[in-house]
Amino acid sequence: MGQRSAYRPRRRFVRRVRTAAVALVCGGVLVACGGGSTDPDPTGTPSAASSGSESSGSAGSTRVARPPSRTQQYLPGLQADVWEPATPAPGPLVVLIPGGGWVSADRAGLAPLASALSDDGMTVVSATYRTSSDDEYFPAPLEDVLCAVAFAAAVPTATGDAPHPVVVVGHSAGANLAALAALVPEGAGESCPYQAVAPDALVGLAGPYDVAQLPEIAVALFGASAEDEPGRWEDGNPVLHAGGREDVPVLLLHGEDDPVVPVFFTTEFAAALEDGGHDTTVEIVPGTDHSGIYQVDVAADRIIDWVDTLP
Repeated sequence: MGQRSAYRPRRRFVRRVRTAAVALVCGGVLVACGGGSTDPDPTGTPSAASSGSESSGSAGSTRVARPPSRTQQYLPGLQADVWEPATPAPGPLVVLIPGGGWVSADRAGLAPLASALSDDGMTVVSATYRTSSDDEYFPAPLEDVLCAVAFAAAVPTATGDAPHPVVVVGHSAGANLAALAALVPEGAGESCPYQAVAPDALVGLAGPYDVAQLPEIAVALFGASAEDEPGRWEDGNPVLHAGGREDVPVLLLHGEDDPVVPVFFTTEFAAALEDGGHDTTVEIVPGTDHSGIYQVDVAADRIIDWVDTLP
């Protein structure tokens, strides 16, 4: 799938570092998720308007993102952008799930990463989903993500071959939903017209996985407190499902300088996945913050090289 960089992912590396106390989760993250921030969507993926048409990773990328091959509705009111590889060939399918604090799901900011992965021979689908801004709550966002995966797998390829493996990649709140889709891939919803497909692999970028540590913020996902809806909070917590589908390999990336979602969300989830039998690769990236983790120069080669190791 094109030239490879010298970087190779570090297998089973987990840095157990609580760089922030829970006070930051209930303080800094709360502010960043809309509890007083002047940024309308600081936990999400900045739109193309705010990030520009070029990736701005830590190394100063100048790669211009290709526009998607097409944009389609995969469900009424829900759109997905499809990037086809420039050279048709059998290869992986990547489904990108944007963040947004479970309040929004703007996929535009992931366009440079989608373009870079597609340039390497992958079919890439970036999909939005329902959020609390639509007065929709869990399990609706997960149902949409699962349906987006099914839609992506049904997208005809130029070669006519089914893409493989199917890799779901999520950023921030989207990483939480991507993890659930990979670990418990049941329940795409009765309105989903596509044949259900379980992801073969998971990539999480700076995800707030353990929602139990976000009692005020994660209300946006569930529409109720954990005390009022304990079952839904358990169903929507990937850490509690870390033993599911142990054959699914996982790559977790997190910026060491992330002020929005503390690093321990990733390291603790990684430990739970390891205990659950998953082949888990973790990298805490120095000099990278919450938005930097999905920039092309940070994420693209790491994802490409890791996907290359998959069967």
